[in-house]
Amino acid sequence: MKTYEHSDMLKQLPDQFFAILAERVQKAIAAGHDVINLGQGSPDKPAPSHVIDRLKTAAEEDSNHRYPPFRGKQNLLEAIAEFYDREYGVEIDPNTEVAILFGAKAGLVELPQCLMNPGDIMLVPDPGYPDYWSGPAIANVDMHPMPLRPENGFLPDYKEIPEDVLKASKLMILNYPNNPTGAMASPEFFQDTIKFAEQHDLCVAHDFAYGAIGFDGNKPESFLQQPGAKEVGVEIYTMSKTYNMAGWRIAFAVGNPSVIEAINIIQDHYYCSVFGAVQDAAAEALTSSQKGVDELVDLYEERREALIKGAHAIGWDVDAPEGSFFAWLKVPEGYTSESFSDLLLEEAKVLVAPGIGFGKHGEGYVRVGLVTEQSRIEEALDRIKQLHIF
Repeated sequence: MKTYEHSDMLKQLPDQFFAILAERVQKAIAAGHDVINLGQGSPDKPAPSHVIDRLKTAAEEDSNHRYPPFRGKQNLLEAIAEFYDREYGVEIDPNTEVAILFGAKAGLVELPQCLMNPGDIMLVPDPGYPDYWSGPAIANVDMHPMPLRPENGFLPDYKEIPEDVLKASKLMILNYPNNPTGAMASPEFFQDTIKFAEQHDLCVAHDFAYGAIGFDGNKPESFLQQPGAKEVGVEIYTMSKTYNMAGWRIAFAVGNPSVIEAINIIQDHYYCSVFGAVQDAAAEALTSSQKGVDELVDLYEERREALIKGAHAIGWDVDAPEGSFFAWLKVPEGYTSESFSDLLLEEAKVLVAPGIGFGKHGEGYVRVGLVTEQSRIEEALDRIKQLHIF
């Protein structure tokens, strides 16, 4: 069998961090172990029943078995505009300020190809979602990490970015509520970001994947709520987390019309838009009762309380996340994030994600997901307690 050499672009892609984690779990399960997977980031509950019902009826409509409009069905574009007006008081033009995406990941990977050229620099959070690194590799552009430190509330300090880097920077990725740290951003931070972007001619892409999930009664802030935000960037919102529609692969970008047009142009060449029935169901989710969303946030908050309370009970000094469905937990002294993660998997059969997988500044932490039943979270902590680490 002839073997064809892969392209230089494929060779320079980073390893898929989450695929490696999944492989580790499967190997342990195949060996007969009961593994508690706290390393995953996939919702464990189904989509709301009324959204599933809309998918079923939409799948029976003849029109949805033809090619959908390249840039999305009008009812979904208008539903997105209605959603942003209702939830954030932000006016969105459905025809010029919305791009339908095949999941948020696709849009984030496409953006560097849309806006950047070789020699340009993309500013990325460190620690951050590992797939942020894929877009620059495909577009053949450089990255500059922005450290997220606990003493600064896991917000980047723009004063740390060297002037020569700023001159070559074209795109900046932000993500609040943050994966992996669980930190939230304030209106003041976003205001400073807009001024910074204007000063340095940057496009800001705010990954709002966990936009619905804030704790202690605090609703996460949309970047677009701040005056001038649409002048300098876009926000990417996914249906995956808010509505447990991760497997449906549908999201959207909203904001600056020129950036939206760039995304639509590249997608005109990649795709023929998302299956129409999925679009109809997404529109139903956005415009119907949000009671299920509120209940989901309450569930994650209950799991957060169980995790943090249980960790403190065994002597693990950790902080509670402000939002998202992740907790960012310090590893005990004497361990790296990888050695601690390895110990938990080998000795307690508990999988957590090592912080180093999210960037250099993720060292010293592990990420724990809240997308597992509370009883399993409590059992995981009991197993860890038996290791007598703390």
